[in-house]
Amino acid sequence: MSGRRPSLPFDPWDPAFVADPYPAYAELRARGRVHYYEPSNQWLVPHHADVSALLRDRRLGRTYQHRFTHEEFGRTAPPPEHEPFHTLNDHGMLDLEPPDHTRIRRLVSKAFTPRTVERLKPYVDGLADDLVSALVDAGGGDLLTDVAEPLPVAVIAEMLGIPESDRAPLRPWSADICGMYELNPPEETAAKAVRASIEFSDYLRDLIAERRTHPGDDLISGLIAAHDEDDDRLTEQEMISTCVLLLNAGHEATVNATVNGWWALFRNPDQLAALRADHSLVPTAVEELMRYDTPLQLFERWVLDEIEIDGVTVPRGSEVAMLFGSANHDDEVFADPERLDLTRRDNPHISFSAGIHYCIGAPLARIELAASMTALLTKAPALRLAAEPERKPNFVIRGLKGLLVEV
Repeated sequence: MSGRRPSLPFDPWDPAFVADPYPAYAELRARGRVHYYEPSNQWLVPHHADVSALLRDRRLGRTYQHRFTHEEFGRTAPPPEHEPFHTLNDHGMLDLEPPDHTRIRRLVSKAFTPRTVERLKPYVDGLADDLVSALVDAGGGDLLTDVAEPLPVAVIAEMLGIPESDRAPLRPWSADICGMYELNPPEETAAKAVRASIEFSDYLRDLIAERRTHPGDDLISGLIAAHDEDDDRLTEQEMISTCVLLLNAGHEATVNATVNGWWALFRNPDQLAALRADHSLVPTAVEELMRYDTPLQLFERWVLDEIEIDGVTVPRGSEVAMLFGSANHDDEVFADPERLDLTRRDNPHISFSAGIHYCIGAPLARIELAASMTALLTKAPALRLAAEPERKPNFVIRGLKGLLVEV
């Protein structure tokens, strides 16, 4: 069997594909378990079982630089002008492997224990109520900018100890940095990411200096305390990269899951009616909506040691693109996967990843998604679409440009 098949039904730069990639995923799964995709020089993995296994396979890594130089790995170093982005990105735990990943995650995870996250629930619920009340008072608005964005941004900023007066640039910085996670980003995108990386890093460096003098009851102060201890210390760059990662990951997925989810509900009025009739469905609805229209469609790994998938050898130095959106629609795992079913109980979706890089903020994301959904169901029971939304052109991070609603 050859992985190099022509004319794959996969084109992340085609607006029609981006609008609805799921039929193409079904064809990819039918064609085989792994496919070489020349335009991005990646091996696409579309099946749930393979994606799940590879996320846990230590022969793959988010980085290779703990074992190889760029030259040894057959890769070209990033352009020097992109260095500020890569310095920021490469020191966050998402792009590190053990032992550095283990050390940083152990320190950060103290802020995301179930008990700690549960203590945030009243704050999250209250904030969601306030945002939805303002939307209702206005007779409607953009669900993206009025509810979906401000909720997780405020929660993460509160956890980090970023003052309210400083929060306006956080979302634009995050959006510019996350542009680099798309496939083959253009130089204009890279320039924006570099500028945002410099500005965000400079801001956090100043804030860390201020917190070092005047510590508070926040995550940055906690990371400083860990940084100043002899064991398991964080470098300042690791602290900065960790804060940026938490903000980016902590709200990009939640924002997009919220608007993707409501757009799916508006397109499936029977399921929306069932949810309105029974708010106890909210927990399973959150899981099903994340499965049905996955906010992160693709996640990449480097092949550190040669692997074989269904008879196809994927050599060391390759990049594997695990298709989360496809895995979440695999009919070998999900009954009738193209149907939105808010009562689905057997739902091992992979939207939060798996293995050592499983999303550390998953419990918080679930609380945020449930809070905004419950507030909208309660305070805006007749919420309806005001205009057909336009999808962002991005493929990897899947979302809408806006979602106009009336109450």
